[in-house]
Amino acid sequence: MIPGTERRLVTVAPGVNLELFEAGAGPAVILLHGFPELAYSWRHQVGPLAAAGYRVIVPNQRGYGASSAPAPVEAYDLESLAADVAALVRWAGAGPAVVIGHDWGAPVAWHAALRYPGLVRAVGSLSVPHAARPSRPPLELMREAAGPDHIHYIDYFQQPGVAEAEFEADVRAGLLGFYWSISGDAPRDERFRPIRRGARFIDSFAPPAQLPAWLTAADLEVYVEAFTLSGFRGGLNWYRNVDRNWERSADLAGAVVRQPALFVTGSRDPARNPPAIERLRDVVPDLRVFAILEGCGHWTQQERPAEVTGAILRFLRDIDARAAP
Repeated sequence: MIPGTERRLVTVAPGVNLELFEAGAGPAVILLHGFPELAYSWRHQVGPLAAAGYRVIVPNQRGYGASSAPAPVEAYDLESLAADVAALVRWAGAGPAVVIGHDWGAPVAWHAALRYPGLVRAVGSLSVPHAARPSRPPLELMREAAGPDHIHYIDYFQQPGVAEAEFEADVRAGLLGFYWSISGDAPRDERFRPIRRGARFIDSFAPPAQLPAWLTAADLEVYVEAFTLSGFRGGLNWYRNVDRNWERSADLAGAVVRQPALFVTGSRDPARNPPAIERLRDVVPDLRVFAILEGCGHWTQQERPAEVTGAILRFLRDIDARAAP
């Protein structure tokens, strides 16, 4: 539970319900989490955005928390996930929404903006920038980049059951070690290491000696309890659709996101994709807010809550000011 919110269960597709947390009244702002996170990762932003006059809707996406976790791998492709967002906007019933995602929530937000332009009035992402559709399947490119001695972590996740078993053997150690290893606080020798062929994903990192300042013991327990109950299969299935997502988006080759946009990342975030950031304005021409937070790692809204909240509020106020008659 996120303090100050109401919990709801909303049907977004036949047999698929999303657990969400809601606060405030006004124009809708939907915040999407990534892996391995929850709606709870936005806990610092909900109160200030609601206080500023927005209706904040934060779902646990498919496969997370008490939300539905369909069995088929293909139920977690971007088309399905973006359709969930569209269903939430329609359920909110207050016109088009602002949609902002972190990590895996980012491509869902960008995809929703492209597929449902009438429902997404503005879009933003933390950590992962929008990028043009590649000319070849993503797994093919990842395997080339990894070389003969290593395996890309997304490629490693393709075999169902393998990474799940590693995380679920010790949920607390797995989560904490992964969180730490790609945070801005981890020293070089404790950061996530490339996976050597024949090694395990879980051996690429280890828990820190003590919790970072941005993650309390109570915060960690929220994640541990949730993933102990849900397991990791649903979240990992998102990765098992990367080639399917590419195949199903052929009509979006060359597409440009026309909505007002925001992008925030950390200088120590391994997912920030510098080449895509350099070309971001080519595919997102109305980029209103752009920020790189020095020293911040991957868990942007948790590591730097005040700066992220401030950036989002600036973005929302700019949108509203320009939309005013």
